[in-house]
Amino acid sequence: MKNVYEAVSSNKRRATVIVLLFFIFVAVSVYFLSEAFSYYFGYNFGSLGYVGLALIISGFSSFIGYYFSDKIVLSISRARPANKQRDFEFYTVTENLCIATGLPMPKLYVIEDSSPNAFATGRDPDHAVICATTGLLQKLNRTELEGVVGHEITHIRNYDTRLMSVVSVMVGIIALLGDWLLRARWFSSGRSRDNDRSELGAIFLIVGLIFAILSPIVAQLIQLALSRRRELSADAGSVMITRQPNGLISALEKISQDPEPLEVANKATAHLYIVNPFKGKTKNAVSRFSNLFNTHPPISERIKLLQQMA
Repeated sequence: MKNVYEAVSSNKRRATVIVLLFFIFVAVSVYFLSEAFSYYFGYNFGSLGYVGLALIISGFSSFIGYYFSDKIVLSISRARPANKQRDFEFYTVTENLCIATGLPMPKLYVIEDSSPNAFATGRDPDHAVICATTGLLQKLNRTELEGVVGHEITHIRNYDTRLMSVVSVMVGIIALLGDWLLRARWFSSGRSRDNDRSELGAIFLIVGLIFAILSPIVAQLIQLALSRRRELSADAGSVMITRQPNGLISALEKISQDPEPLEVANKATAHLYIVNPFKGKTKNAVSRFSNLFNTHPPISERIKLLQQMA
């Protein structure tokens, strides 16, 4: 049985390993894709022109999302600012936990929806937002609400939004390079066909095409694995803040067992919520495979780990 400190350290180590493996994978993928471009278009090996262009496009889109993520997500979710009198418990719980952690008070928003859920967004603790649904505020008691808010505060404290923005840039680079190479190969004659190129160049092209097909899939799987690991870290962080694992356990059970999906959620925002807002359930034989493509760990796994901290 792990105590909360061991759980937090373990999750941080595993997340660090995933990040390092991800960046190694990105570096290898970009190398072979750039070499394939060099061979195909007749450049000298080592040309990184297309990599730079992919970095600019992916980086610009992620930059916009990073700096305006809170406004974009709140607009999509049709959230209203929380009112201290109307949403007194939400406000005071967040205020107390921020005092305990030394973090500045985030902006609070509420989504008018009876499905219980919550998320945090914002680029850093000084520009953070915590948003909860009316269903969450009505259906959870104060101890359960503390567990959920502690989870979201941990996301803010760990700069999870910043990390996932960097990861999104890396995934975007691979996806763009792979797409460009495949389009160039199948829809263009290419300079290399008019020139005698080395056998090494042909090997780079073949390997590059393999990476173009598989790398975006693998990169997305690693991104999702990191997202799941961050959720487990936030669970452990909530226990460290509140000292009450049973509060978060009970909250996760209530949220996951509520059958109503969140109407304003979509695929672009689903990963932000504490529990998958679509409430989709996968059956038996394909459940383990389908979990690879989930942004959240299974609720049963999260509860089991939290129970070890009780």
